[in-house]
Amino acid sequence: MALDPQLKAWLDHLKADPLDWRRPMERAREEFFKGARAFETDAPKLSRIDNVIADGAAGPISGRLYTPEGASLGPGPGIVFFHGGDFMLADLESHDMLCRRLAGDSRCRVLALDYRRAPEHVFPAGLDDAVAGFSWAVRSAPALKIDPDRLAIAGDSAGANIATVAARRLRDQGGPEPALQALFYPITQFVEATPSRLQFADGFFLTARAIDFFKQAYLGGQIDPHNADASPLLATNLAGLPPTLIVTAGFDPLRDEARAYAEALAKAGVPVLVKDFPSQVHGFFSMTAVSKIAREGIADCAAYIAASLGGA
Repeated sequence: MALDPQLKAWLDHLKADPLDWRRPMERAREEFFKGARAFETDAPKLSRIDNVIADGAAGPISGRLYTPEGASLGPGPGIVFFHGGDFMLADLESHDMLCRRLAGDSRCRVLALDYRRAPEHVFPAGLDDAVAGFSWAVRSAPALKIDPDRLAIAGDSAGANIATVAARRLRDQGGPEPALQALFYPITQFVEATPSRLQFADGFFLTARAIDFFKQAYLGGQIDPHNADASPLLATNLAGLPPTLIVTAGFDPLRDEARAYAEALAKAGVPVLVKDFPSQVHGFFSMTAVSKIAREGIADCAAYIAASLGGA
């Protein structure tokens, strides 16, 4: 399938003024934020949005609770969401509209949690925060009006990496465990130049140079990229992880490793559903002003998550 023509027009524009990943970190984060918010329009109407403070591994972390219209008055299904952004660029603000759409379309409460970012805090700081943050969400379920037995863990890109490794860590430490994991175009390994990484190394938003840059920032030059907590595709035991939704994009350099992770999960006996969007690029769920398919994709995945959690 051909690249979505709406996305192609945007990519052509981006080539004329590319995001420079190697600028000072605060400048890069500002550019990423402006770009992400520029894509998001027509926010769905929600019942309320509340800022919260959660427990991280080394202190408080920021969070945001999105309550959709029509949400149950008592405990209902929920989604703990970890943003992407290359482990270092994004935050709650950059993914605000994606979380709004996910909450509105699923009618589930969405709890977006921040985590410590590279390069200031290298691996495994952000991952440790995710494990602690999900555990806090379970402990705080009554106040959040979430049923802890119907709580999913989710993320996009780097956030999906953190979410799935957190799910495995929670399994290994005896819980609490998520009921579902939803992984949107995840990065699952740092060791192999897959065919899709080579084919889409430049010109499709996430470049090979950017991947190498955030790999170095996240791992800090000290961590072996074969470490399964950094490269979950290399984990030797995936059995017992929760049912999994994986979203892939046809023009994403991370496409092949996401598919390989789905196959590894299935081989380990984990129920897996892969939703492929062949005309899209990496990060397309944050490009709903550019791609109609992105909007439809979020709604489709949100409906599946809600049904998997027993409905709102």
